[in-house]
Amino acid sequence: MKLVIFGANGPTGRLTTAQALGDGHVVTAVTRRPEEFPITHPGLDVVRADALDPAAVSRVVRGHDAVISSLGVPYKSPAVTTGSESARHITAAMAEHGVRRLVCTTSTGVPMKPPPGETLVYRKVVVPMLLRMGRPLYEDAALMERIVSGTDLDWTIVRPSGLFDGERVTRYTVGAPQMIGRFTARRDLADALIREAVENRNVRSVVEVITTEGTPSVYRVFLKEALRIG
Repeated sequence: MKLVIFGANGPTGRLTTAQALGDGHVVTAVTRRPEEFPITHPGLDVVRADALDPAAVSRVVRGHDAVISSLGVPYKSPAVTTGSESARHITAAMAEHGVRRLVCTTSTGVPMKPPPGETLVYRKVVVPMLLRMGRPLYEDAALMERIVSGTDLDWTIVRPSGLFDGERVTRYTVGAPQMIGRFTARRDLADALIREAVENRNVRSVVEVITTEGTPSVYRVFLKEALRIG
C-alpha cells in the first residue's frame, strides 16, 4: 500500500515508518524538518510539510491509499490545537482526493475519567493529576475525535495509554474504550496503526491499545513522559 504518515518524525512516527517500510509498503513521511529524519529506504519519500497548512496537506495526501496520523504534542505545549486543526486539514484533503482510509491517534485520557477496576491510588491520585496537567490537550483530542468521526471516511481512532519505549512488539490488546491498563509501548502502537490501516480493522470505531508485557512503573513513565525528566 501507499501510506502517508503525519507526525513521522516523532517517536511513534519513526517506528511506524520503519515498520511499514519493513512490511513492504511505500511510505511518504511528512515532517516539518526532513533534514532531521533518520530513516532512508528506496520505498520512502520524506516530504517537508506542516499539518497545519491545508495546501501542503492536500499535496501530500493525493495519490495515497491510506493516511496514518501519529501527531501529538507534549504536556504544557502551547500548540494545544494541533490535533483538531490537523484533523480538519487531513480529512478535507482526503475527501478532496478520494482517499478513504484514515487511522489516527488520540489518548485514553479523552474520556477525562479513569477506567473502572483500577487501584484506588491510581484513580484518586495519578489520573486526576495527569488530567489536570493535560486538560487542554485532552479537550483538543476530544474535538479531534468529533471532527474525524463526523466524516464519512473509513476512519479508526486509536487511543494509547501512557507511552513508553519497548524493545519489541508484544502481544498487546486492542479493544473498546475504558480498558484496564496504564501503558502502551510505542512499538505496539506503531504496529497497531499499520495493522488497522492495512487490514481495515475496526473501521469507524474508537479503540484503545494496551501493552501488558514488560511495562514500567507508573512513577517512571510519569517522570519521563509527563514531566520530561530522565
